[in-house]
Amino acid sequence: MATLTKIRDDLFQTRMDSPFPGLTTHAYLWRRPAGNVLFYCPAGDADFEEIEELGGVSAQYLSHLDEAGPNLTRIAERFGRRLHAPAAELEPIAEHGRVDVALDAVRQVDGNDVEALPTPGHSPGSTCYLVTGMGGERYLFTGDTIFPAGDGTWSTFVVPGRGDAAAMRDSIKLLGTVEPDIVISSAFAGETAIETVDAARWSQIVDQAMASVAA
Repeated sequence: MATLTKIRDDLFQTRMDSPFPGLTTHAYLWRRPAGNVLFYCPAGDADFEEIEELGGVSAQYLSHLDEAGPNLTRIAERFGRRLHAPAAELEPIAEHGRVDVALDAVRQVDGNDVEALPTPGHSPGSTCYLVTGMGGERYLFTGDTIFPAGDGTWSTFVVPGRGDAAAMRDSIKLLGTVEPDIVISSAFAGETAIETVDAARWSQIVDQAMASVAA
């Protein structure tokens, strides 16, 4: 039985996980000739066979510490991938698996053609990732920095005692300068974590997320 959902010819969504009531997550496999990239982290191994058939995983990117868990070790053992994660959250993530590449809080494009966008606020090391798919569309992986709220709007959440509202506002402003075609969160409320956007809709989403940050 298929567990992956094909979003684009080079983009696949893992099965849905529900870490908390009312909150759902997916991970995403971006296929590329130089090696597949996994964004976020599935909670289990139900997708491993299909991922293997699609070429496995050469690199995995976590947007922040909440995505780290026991499955990091299983993914490493199965696929031998290199784990990329924010340097600011290295210690809690490393409790669940070895981090091969610690990402400094600097906007940069790496050898996997992944652009890291430092977006602290939800957590100190929160990072978004931007890539260009085979059809020329730009996929923006926002982690939990911004996410669908389940009512047609996008929102954000500053974790009390851990996050920072001022940093979040700056991060949302940074995202407003990006021009994505598809926006993909990690956790989400409602039916989907994905939205295809044009410039006007993206501007609206950015405004919605900004409005959700407490003054």
